[in-house]
Amino acid sequence: MTHLPAGPERRRVDVDVVVPVYNEQAALERSIRRLHAFLSDGFPFSWRIVVADNASTDRTPEVARVLAAELPGVLHLRLERKGRGLALREAWSSSPARVVSYMDVDLSTDLRALLPLVAPLLSGHSDVAIGSRLAHGAHVVRGPKREVISRSYNTILHAALRVRFTDAQCGFKAVTREAAAQLLPQVRDDGWFFDTELLVLAGRAGLRIHEVPVDWVDDPDSRVDIVHTAVEDLKGVARLALATPIARFAAVGVLSTVAYALLFLVLRAPLGAGGANALALALTAVANTAANRRVTFGVQGRAGLLRQHAAGAIVFGLTLGLTAGALGVLHGLAPGASRHVELAVLVVAGLAATITRYVALKTWVFATARHQRPIPPELPRARAEAASNA
Repeated sequence: MTHLPAGPERRRVDVDVVVPVYNEQAALERSIRRLHAFLSDGFPFSWRIVVADNASTDRTPEVARVLAAELPGVLHLRLERKGRGLALREAWSSSPARVVSYMDVDLSTDLRALLPLVAPLLSGHSDVAIGSRLAHGAHVVRGPKREVISRSYNTILHAALRVRFTDAQCGFKAVTREAAAQLLPQVRDDGWFFDTELLVLAGRAGLRIHEVPVDWVDDPDSRVDIVHTAVEDLKGVARLALATPIARFAAVGVLSTVAYALLFLVLRAPLGAGGANALALALTAVANTAANRRVTFGVQGRAGLLRQHAAGAIVFGLTLGLTAGALGVLHGLAPGASRHVELAVLVVAGLAATITRYVALKTWVFATARHQRPIPPELPRARAEAASNA
């Protein structure tokens, strides 16, 4: 990988504009010269343009080097691996700028939206800013196929991940250096899903996301493989949906229920329904609390372990009361009920107790440990640097 300069070109600037490229020898020079002319013509903040070339195999690296040598403020970053997300991660991580941004090389988005994009970040009003083709006031020219795909994808995001932003895929975004330091270590995708994942994580972290309606004209020569990208994006959506605490709690609950059911059936004959229920619940409750401690709520280490398991035992008592009560009602109504009917009633009663269990674990059992998680080391440094350069 070719690193960005460490000398004068690495001076503190307000905005880095990263242009990720792959095999763009035809469009690169025209676009970078147009972007450079726009920024040079009265853009009110200091800036750099970073051409982030991720493993191009045509003349793109040569064109980028010539532009970097000729145009002040243009830099060339060469990576030997493909991936738009990887290019953004490397360029943003090594940037000294107060705000890092990116735009697609086709410059489909009207450049006049750049100032409204970065100004709220430089002023401290917002942490992340995105161009939106779906917000009120946007003007978009594109074919019906891309329109349907874009709107369908964003509908899926709203339904599956409960996001609030309107347009995840517009190639026109900016992030403060502080927010980038917080989010980049958490983003797993290095491809086209990178910025969607960044936005979802920003929303979950409570960061402020500002939307700018943009004028946007579709590039008929786009190199994006729509079908492959859509499949990868849907995989990413599924991964993020399963990464929520509720989804992890549900997964632990399903495994606990299966283990409970097997234990109940094994213990039913020697201990009776009530004894089998109590012992099976006790055994699975210990494992359930340990699994939720680590998997659902991300608590590690031994600090507070005994207190948390003691509190989990109290929650177990509530579940035992509900299931024992359901079993008593069943035997009162149908004394000769089979063990499979007993098991079905107990599972239903256990599911009813699940909501109470989740709330208790989140707000009581693991609340203190969750609030005492260590702050990532890069975040205080980023905050200090942002404050010193404000």
